[in-house]
Amino acid sequence: MSAASKSFSPSAPGPVLVAAEPAIVLNQATRRFLWLEISIAYLLLQASLWTPGRPAILAMILTSVVIFAMAFGGRYTAREMGLARPALRGSLWTIGIGIFLIAAIPALAVLTHGNQGPTHSLPLRSAWRYALWAMEQQFILQSFFFLRLETLLGSRKAVVAAAILFATVHIPSPVLTVGTLLGGLFFCEMFRRFRNIFPLGLVHAVLGLTVAASFSDSLLHHMRVGIGYLRFH
Repeated sequence: MSAASKSFSPSAPGPVLVAAEPAIVLNQATRRFLWLEISIAYLLLQASLWTPGRPAILAMILTSVVIFAMAFGGRYTAREMGLARPALRGSLWTIGIGIFLIAAIPALAVLTHGNQGPTHSLPLRSAWRYALWAMEQQFILQSFFFLRLETLLGSRKAVVAAAILFATVHIPSPVLTVGTLLGGLFFCEMFRRFRNIFPLGLVHAVLGLTVAASFSDSLLHHMRVGIGYLRFH
């Protein structure tokens, strides 16, 4: 178990309904180490997103390797990282709310006039790659950032802090920055309660594909962020 005391136990069946605030005071060395891990991962993400051209691919691969190495070499179990078999109740809640959000996106695009122009709907042969990327994003957001922020700040504050980090890596895209702030709050709260990334990855993938199909590509720039958004033509 982590230093954060939760209403969750790797040996207990069923989903986590509400995670408790940390009950154990971390020593300064542990706190500094966790903040260092968070800082390294965040700076690597930003560097890869703002690196131009083909080097960006290598930067993203390096970033993923470092984050996965820190995640699996850290203090958290696979169940705490949300890698266990999804519980039915948590999956139903996550997917049910996700369906509502997915249905609301086209209406929001119409209300905000964000659909005034061609969209960039992904064909099925490309959508699966986005789905894999969505799952990786959930791992990075929940299994890495959220868990460490939860240990440092407490469960509820970690929801907000992780969502803000998630949104800032989508700058300067206005639609994705706002959307990922709201989506990040939803994702992190569902993870806080049910502790599993697999239904979140599924909902994330469908949400992203729906956003791409609903909003004009003049706003989304092929769903790019960082320097890719600015250099899009």
